[in-house]
Amino acid sequence: MHSKALAPEYQGALTKMSVNASLTDVLAEGVRHLEEAERSGSAREVARAGLAVAEAHRRLGQVRDADSAWKASYRAARSADDAGAMAWALWSGGTLARQRGRLRLAFRLLGLAADMGKRGGDVVARGYSLAGLAETGRIQGDYRTVAALHEQLLAEARARGEARHTVWALEGIAQIHRNTGSFDTALAMFEEAAQLAGDADDRRGRAWALRGMADIISVRDNDPDRALELLAEAEVTCREMKLSSALAYNHKMRANVLYRAGRHEEARQGYAGALEEFRAMAEPRGEALARLGLVKSLARLGRDAGETAADLDALRATLDRIGLLNARDMVDRAYAELGVERAEDAAADAGGGR
Repeated sequence: MHSKALAPEYQGALTKMSVNASLTDVLAEGVRHLEEAERSGSAREVARAGLAVAEAHRRLGQVRDADSAWKASYRAARSADDAGAMAWALWSGGTLARQRGRLRLAFRLLGLAADMGKRGGDVVARGYSLAGLAETGRIQGDYRTVAALHEQLLAEARARGEARHTVWALEGIAQIHRNTGSFDTALAMFEEAAQLAGDADDRRGRAWALRGMADIISVRDNDPDRALELLAEAEVTCREMKLSSALAYNHKMRANVLYRAGRHEEARQGYAGALEEFRAMAEPRGEALARLGLVKSLARLGRDAGETAADLDALRATLDRIGLLNARDMVDRAYAELGVERAEDAAADAGGGR
């Protein structure tokens, strides 16, 4: 039996904030309580309110403010000798690092957060930090390493009846199945996540699950109309809750669906719009994926093959630098799909293989 979804990152005076609260409301309340805590001189409350401020900024795509806020929360937690609060601040910082494409830093901060959560006896902070490590590995494409951790966290979340964490784990495992070609299993897990999120009133979790369902229905069933309906439903939640990152990924997925349906000009417009959204929030993974879709759409619309190859080369180098192995493999498949060669391969062919 699962409880209603909760937001454990809203702490101290903000514990009554709903998981579905608009992020602008969370930010306003967080700043108000942070100022009150600073006036009272309570370092522990400064840390707790500062965590909500950091998370609101991060999810709104305000990365500089988020970076300053999680560090301030950590300093306050350390001065209060509150290991649990330190764990949560490190978790926020690690999650932000992953969002910014700094995967090594994300692994380091999330590892520290998991250790600090264990030291402080904060089971939820430790669970969220381990989940962050699993998600970072999954995004990187290291499925073999993180699949077992996803399954472990799913079992723990189910045992504790934590609906929001169960939804996260289901979606993560579903994404691994989707990326490795097990579409039926992936769809079933996304559907379970969507149902559970709806029952638990976790609108954010349901929006992400609907996006996953739309992806598979588009790929497996070739049903763009149904996929676009699911994305439209998810978009309503993203806009109402001000989920900037989720909205950008929703728009990128909408462009994916249009591209697969052969509606290349609409897809081009969608990818271009998503690219601007990702750039505005400095989210390099989303930016790279939108760039890839845009390159492919332009190629289908008749763009010069040499220009297409040059863009794919540059994108591949970017993904290598970030460490996004799965996305880099997507670029490699795009060369074959579009009938172009990597610049170094073309040069080798021109030089007789020397």
